[in-house]
Amino acid sequence: MTTKIKKKREATLWEALIPVLGTIAILMYTVLPVFGVEGEVHIPLVLGALIAALVAVYRLGYTWSDIEEGIISSIAGTMQAIIILAIIGMIIGTWIQGGIVPTLIYYGLQVLSPGIFLVATLILCSIISLATGSSWTTAGTVGIALMGVGAGLGINPAMTAGAVISGAYFGDKMSPLSDTTNLAPAMAGANLFDHIKHMIYTTGTSYAIAAAGFIFLGFGYAGQALDTTAINEILDLMGQTFTISPFLLLVPLLVIIMVAMKVPAIPGLFLGTLLGGLAAMMFQGASVGDVFNAMQNGFSSETGNEILDTLLSRGGLQSMMWTISLIMCALTFGGILEKTGMLESIAKRVLKYAKTTGSLVTATVLTSMFTNVLAGDQYLSIVLPGKMYKDEFHRRGLAPRNLSRCLEDAGTLTSPLVPWNTCGATMSTYLGVPTIEYIPFCFLNLVNPVVSIVFGFTGITMMKLENDPSAAEYKGPKASKGISA
Repeated sequence: MTTKIKKKREATLWEALIPVLGTIAILMYTVLPVFGVEGEVHIPLVLGALIAALVAVYRLGYTWSDIEEGIISSIAGTMQAIIILAIIGMIIGTWIQGGIVPTLIYYGLQVLSPGIFLVATLILCSIISLATGSSWTTAGTVGIALMGVGAGLGINPAMTAGAVISGAYFGDKMSPLSDTTNLAPAMAGANLFDHIKHMIYTTGTSYAIAAAGFIFLGFGYAGQALDTTAINEILDLMGQTFTISPFLLLVPLLVIIMVAMKVPAIPGLFLGTLLGGLAAMMFQGASVGDVFNAMQNGFSSETGNEILDTLLSRGGLQSMMWTISLIMCALTFGGILEKTGMLESIAKRVLKYAKTTGSLVTATVLTSMFTNVLAGDQYLSIVLPGKMYKDEFHRRGLAPRNLSRCLEDAGTLTSPLVPWNTCGATMSTYLGVPTIEYIPFCFLNLVNPVVSIVFGFTGITMMKLENDPSAAEYKGPKASKGISA
């Protein structure tokens, strides 16, 4: 007796949308406060993967072996990024313990000036977010202090919130310590440091525009006195708790030099971890056991100042497990959609209207923004569009770093602009300003997606596949030539 094997077939658009819309519905029910659940996003993604698997088996003729292959392949393709995230957790722990992050924050706080408070807030939050790789930590600590300073100056809280968020998400986007900065190139098939360097073009342009906007807004507040009580308290406590020295800045400088010399990310970042541990022992009097504990569990600050303790109590290998598990859940969902052709079905419909490089970039940007709005999660806004358009960028002879840049220009930066997105809800809660009120002043977040689209249509810095030395590692469809901007 033979078992009849169901023939596989291509998913229709509506079949492909069933798991996507189902997952979005479960995510919104789980994460939006209006429903009173306020759970994590992991389980909705697992349930979404289950819906996708059921559609694949009972509608499209796939077997569990096919689905499992798709899941494993999807996760395997990002293992380098996952390892890097684990190392970054250790870096954060040792860099705080070693006084490196406190030194960066200490000197960053010196830029405050009454006449340029808003642009100083932008710069300060950028420095801290670059140092920590976390927009949430930056906004939830120094951002809160700056909101108080701004209120004392009589500055519109929505303006201050916009400056805090713009700076916080600049660092979140550009720091190699950020999870999204690692996730985007992993989805696109790009190298981490190539991705960061390529983002400088669009993000640098957007940052200059944002800074000009905050300087203009700040003209109306020039000459007013600045109440720096809270800031000075943080500076004093930091000086008492850590040895602050410009020599500690050599550690991040050495990491930057290694990046410029194209040292592979994993050994380069691990060396940064070891240098952080060495700084902790030499400058802060930590023992080897203390360093190992910081690498594993992070650093715990006990200064008595809530803002400072919240800012500096973080890091460690274990701190990255939440993010790593979330990425694996998202990749399980995305891997099933990709393996069974459901993502391709959705992408085909979108790509009918994306004939040029500019329109392809626009489609990527809008898909990331759309995912942020519907799914309420910035990780999915990177994972799903990344999987949808990865092969198409390669077919059109475009380097993977172009795609990874688009994913961050739109996915990472527009997440705090959506009130029901986890990022939007968090920023609003931390800063005490409704999302709808601070949106007009999040200059970097608003401008960056537009700049990305403009660069796509003009062809500015859109690297060709043949000019990307890292592209040889990519295993995908054959590239085509002759695509216009």
